Amino acid sequence: MPRIITNEAYGCPPIRALTFDSLGLIKVTEARGKERGTPSVVNTWGEMNASRSVLAASMDDRPNNPLLAVARKDGNVEVLNPCNGDLHFAYSVFGDDGCSPEDDGISGLHLFRKQIDDQAERSCTLLTCTRKGDVSLRSVTFPDTMDDAAPKSWKACGLGELLFGKVDGSENFGLFGGKRVEANIWDLEQCTKIWSAKSPPKDNLGIFTPTWFTCAAFLSNEDHRKFVTGTKSHQVRLYDVSAQRRPVLSFDFHETAVTAICEDPDGHTIYVGNASADLAAYDIRTGKLLGSFLGKCSGSIRSVVRHPHHQVIASCGLDRYLRVYDVETRQLISAVFLKQHLTGLVFDSGFSGEETAVANTVVEAATVDTMTIMDQEDDEEEVQEDETDKEAPVKKRKSKKEKRSREKVSEGEETDELRSSKKTREHKKKTKKVKHNQED
Repeated sequence: MPRIITNEAYGCPPIRALTFDSLGLIKVTEARGKERGTPSVVNTWGEMNASRSVLAASMDDRPNNPLLAVARKDGNVEVLNPCNGDLHFAYSVFGDDGCSPEDDGISGLHLFRKQIDDQAERSCTLLTCTRKGDVSLRSVTFPDTMDDAAPKSWKACGLGELLFGKVDGSENFGLFGGKRVEANIWDLEQCTKIWSAKSPPKDNLGIFTPTWFTCAAFLSNEDHRKFVTGTKSHQVRLYDVSAQRRPVLSFDFHETAVTAICEDPDGHTIYVGNASADLAAYDIRTGKLLGSFLGKCSGSIRSVVRHPHHQVIASCGLDRYLRVYDVETRQLISAVFLKQHLTGLVFDSGFSGEETAVANTVVEAATVDTMTIMDQEDDEEEVQEDETDKEAPVKKRKSKKEKRSREKVSEGEETDELRSSKKTREHKKKTKKVKHNQED
């Protein structure tokens, strides 16, 4: 497949997406301009190192001082500037406990939007969870990170493996679940569990489906009571905390594990991706399939994100492509090849496509100024050369007319010489003939 695929009938709106891969690189893909265009990679941050693979990411894309947090395979959490990739600070989740990253790893990360900005220093709050169920809530003030308070920590599960951690829109509640870990909701301020799901009953054959949640998403930013989950047994489940502990609605999605779920701002549409590269939209109120997205991928989907302003969604996965789809028509708008296996992506909602235009106008103005300065310098040099030429005696150049007239004269002289030489030759020949006749 080509490295960049574009649907000319639709085009891509101005978007900015940050993708993360298995070698620890962060790549910035932008579609610039007010009109619909073609996305392309504009920046790559980091060095290739498999031990620093990005496992989770979260972004606060506010207009002033945006922040990007990434969790790596070696247990480090880094907070970056999403505009230029500069590192603000980094810390290790494991600390001095002696736990190695091979035995444990970060499975969830959230960067809170509640931050205090100052002229000299800023602060941010991060929530992390590991596969062994350790959840940590840490507030960091930078650049002075040494004076930070001790983080809040608790165990979200006793047994099993924690595979995801999500925070609702109000940032007051957290949702956790995983392998042999039922979905449960915690109050982040009190650090207490307020609700836990119950396994569904056995099927008609008496077979019990083991608990294995792979992903989850809240349906609304204003209500934490309704959320949707995906399972290893290719099921999509809807939970309502105010109704019951078991799923309110459940349906199967193809025949492979559900790997990514994303909610729509309307509160009832979800986008589901699985390990066999299928991507579809569902109405979670009824479980009805709204349609599948065209332009099938060739690898497991690892992340699906809905843009907050434009009617597009993006997906990425093991086929190394970042794909952008139109929500209404479900057509593939564009696909960009990014070389490495992708583990996640986030949208920069503050990007409008006009920043580059402003930068270009500044550059053009600077180039115009430099051109005018260079022209002035050239004129001054020419004036100085003219003055030096006037002072030094220089032979006058002959005009073209004089040259042509002299050439004509020289040509005429040459023709006269030729005629005279011919006449002398003929005269000599005649005298020889006369002498020969007289002798005879």
